[in-house]
Amino acid sequence: MADLSDKVAIVTGGGSGIGEAAALAMARAGAAVVIGGRDAVKGERVVQAIRDSGSRAIFQPTDVSRPDDVKALVDRTVSEFGRLDLAYNNAGADGEQVPLHQQGVDGASFLVDVNIKGVFYCMKYEIEQMLRAGGGAIVNTSSIFGLNGYPGWSLYTATKHAVTGMTKAAALDYAQQNIRVNAVGPGPVETALLAKGTGGDPHSYAAFVPMGRIGQPDEIADAVVWLLSDDARYVTGHTLPVDGGVCAQ
Repeated sequence: MADLSDKVAIVTGGGSGIGEAAALAMARAGAAVVIGGRDAVKGERVVQAIRDSGSRAIFQPTDVSRPDDVKALVDRTVSEFGRLDLAYNNAGADGEQVPLHQQGVDGASFLVDVNIKGVFYCMKYEIEQMLRAGGGAIVNTSSIFGLNGYPGWSLYTATKHAVTGMTKAAALDYAQQNIRVNAVGPGPVETALLAKGTGGDPHSYAAFVPMGRIGQPDEIADAVVWLLSDDARYVTGHTLPVDGGVCAQ
């Protein structure tokens, strides 16, 4: 396990799925964790699990599409723990799986607000604090859809390509200021979101994966923890596929 001892971390979308797994893994690695999310019940449940394990955690209500919410998340982190060292910007939405001409205009605005603007707001306010602290590390959630194209997912693919590109550019902005910026590109992962998108059978995507199975949230979380840790100290601007080989096809 990579070491995050004495670090202070933010996780958005940390109340379920990959975000929950990452928050728990980061706490096990030694970090104090601030969970930002829209669902207080889910967020507080993860906070309690972290506290029960002997680590520190708090929940801050956060809708990443609202810049004031994101700023409040970062400000609360600093007020509670004194600084910000690490951030996992995971909150996102997936949209409709239909051809481009059938995509709704309102749905397009929602995806842009959450998946693109939300990551921008998070990085903006996180990096401001990291510059004051002398450095830090950020991981964004992109996707295999941020590395390849797939039919029926034009808007989602566009937003995740934006995350991949924003990750690269931000990494170059701060490469000499001790702030690393990377992303993970999950493939199909067993989460409630994937279950909903597959009509309740997320394992139906297994045939799409060269390894013959879908991933588990903790497998993405392990990659996130590694990228945030000093074990990855020479890695920046990279989107790491964690996908069972999907992007190798």
